[in-house]
Amino acid sequence: MGVLNITPDSFSDGGDHLDPSAAIASGRRMLEEGAAILDVGGESTRPGSRSVSAGEELERVLPVLEGLHDTALSIDTSKAAVARRALELGAELVNDVTALRGDPELAGAVAESGAYLCLMHMQGVPETMQAAPRYEDVVSEVAAFLEERLAFAVEQGVREELVCLDPGIGFGKTPEQNLELVNRLDEIVSLGRPVLIGLSRKSSLARALGSPDGTVGSDAASVGAAVAAFDRGASIFRVHDVRSHVEALAAAAAVERAALP
Repeated sequence: MGVLNITPDSFSDGGDHLDPSAAIASGRRMLEEGAAILDVGGESTRPGSRSVSAGEELERVLPVLEGLHDTALSIDTSKAAVARRALELGAELVNDVTALRGDPELAGAVAESGAYLCLMHMQGVPETMQAAPRYEDVVSEVAAFLEERLAFAVEQGVREELVCLDPGIGFGKTPEQNLELVNRLDEIVSLGRPVLIGLSRKSSLARALGSPDGTVGSDAASVGAAVAAFDRGASIFRVHDVRSHVEALAAAAAVERAALP
């Protein structure tokens, strides 16, 4: 899953894709490099970010969705109005960081469209989530939350086979808790739905490499962490540097099969 943030303030690529033509060109390059789907988002959810209106979000993403309408697209939003318009333009997946808690109409919009849905765990809200995240056992608590939100989505009419789960690396967790989630990812995988991992360039990777004040992890560290998550059962990888991830994960898969494709 290639990341296309159409925002001025995302933590890694904020401002890079505000020009729709630049975003469309980046998206097509990611597809050429092996991305299976592009995740288009018009609202930053980095720590400390503030929400924007549905109108502003649509103004950012619509030209990009229209320009990439002939490709596989995900819309990264928690707003039903944004999701509905994106789905009308051909988006196949709604990637909701609130796990259907942000907008009471979103579950219905997804169910009516028959789209795929990603449910993510987040403690708190982006503006304050990194203030003081607390867990007794981060993995069991995240797993319980995702299991409950999956049941809620199904109750609202979303088909279970169309749902994937995201433990929310960096969303209300300390660096140590993020690493613990990856280390014990099999407990999330055991819920029975595909697991999406968004480790790419997260600050926890910079901290893991000895940079206590680092805010962006390197692409090399991102690839290493993605392979570790793959080994523990992750099957969808939300990344910025597509080619290196595709090649590394293909090699890891070949080793697992002990065979060439």
